[in-house]
Amino acid sequence: MASDILRFRRSMVTTGRILRILVAAFVMVAVGWGGMLYAANQSVQGAKKEEGGFDGDAPTAILIEAASGSVLFEKNADELRAPSSMMKLVTVEVVFHALKEGKVKLSDEYRISENAWRRGGAPAGGSTMFAVLNSKISIDDLLHGAIIQSGNDACIALAEGMAGNERIFAADFMTKRARELGLTKSTFANSNGLPDAGNKMTVRELAKLARHLIQTYPEFYKLFGEKEFTWNKIRQQNRNPLLTTLEGADGLKTGYTKEGGYGMVGSAVQNGIRLIVVVNGLEDPDDRATEAKKMLEWGFRNFEVRTLIAADQTVGYAKVFGGESRSVKLTSPEPIKVMVPKNGNEKLIARIIYNGPVRAPIQSGQPVGIVRVWRGANIAMEQTVYAAESIGTGSTIRRAMDGASELVIGMFRAGAEKL
Repeated sequence: MASDILRFRRSMVTTGRILRILVAAFVMVAVGWGGMLYAANQSVQGAKKEEGGFDGDAPTAILIEAASGSVLFEKNADELRAPSSMMKLVTVEVVFHALKEGKVKLSDEYRISENAWRRGGAPAGGSTMFAVLNSKISIDDLLHGAIIQSGNDACIALAEGMAGNERIFAADFMTKRARELGLTKSTFANSNGLPDAGNKMTVRELAKLARHLIQTYPEFYKLFGEKEFTWNKIRQQNRNPLLTTLEGADGLKTGYTKEGGYGMVGSAVQNGIRLIVVVNGLEDPDDRATEAKKMLEWGFRNFEVRTLIAADQTVGYAKVFGGESRSVKLTSPEPIKVMVPKNGNEKLIARIIYNGPVRAPIQSGQPVGIVRVWRGANIAMEQTVYAAESIGTGSTIRRAMDGASELVIGMFRAGAEKL
């Protein structure tokens, strides 16, 4: 069961009043039991075209603001499709993570096997960095080849170098990292997105991955904005058309297979705001570039960032089981922000969602649940909330009373479900 709902129209209230109402709603409702809630994906996010909304042609698409994760537009965002070369973002994230943890170094070298050369190199006729058979190439250069030149050979070499076998890399390394990052639907059969029925991702999960790459690896993210790379005396341009057609564009990856169509993960910064766009399933590369650019421009033109709750302010309370206190105060170390239409009047709905009651003892700073904000019928953003105080274990009588209370509530729910 989710906690209470807040609804308001920006056109009817000032920012200050919005903040007071939001805090009041959170405080009022969070003391109740909050089970985890799943909100089903809607087909289209945002206002209608005649109301200033976006009218897109991509079969699947999403536009988010990077800092808050606010969703500005979505269309079939949870539909699984072949991600094509956009799946290379998962491979490079695995490598970035290993570098950050010190498991590998940029100077480490991997050999270009016959498999990598034949399936991903020049003989294959696909995107390649033109690595020479049996040559040894540093992780640094392989990352350049995978990101800038979209080299299938580079990705296979990275996979084989780290896991010994590309299938093992896909099944274990990529899948494990994807689940750790909350990409619950994505599946992988190889390292580069070459056609395989086992390669499936949603545009929502690709956007989430892009946001993670941007925020977690700023030193490596710069590679996505490099416009060319030369290897084996062959200079190739970055395949991302946004880098030369849109102000502030600096990433990330294009993709194409017959099964998946033309897709792109793109990002740009304008006036201090970073947006991320993902489109997939288009029939023409020019349409892909046009659609992504058009969606980003629409987002920059029509939305602005609004702070709902300042950092470290009380967001609400969670019910406590067996503690010295009956509830625990919840806060966020980061401001809770959402992108809202500059001239719109869309409703925002906010809920605190947690598995509860939360069992004592509770440590200050312990993650308890999330704040989830909807714009209309769609999720606009979500952010983790933490215990603002420590709560010790209560007396035996307190624990017994809480246990009896939960037993009665459980029986009531079980009876209601049978009606």
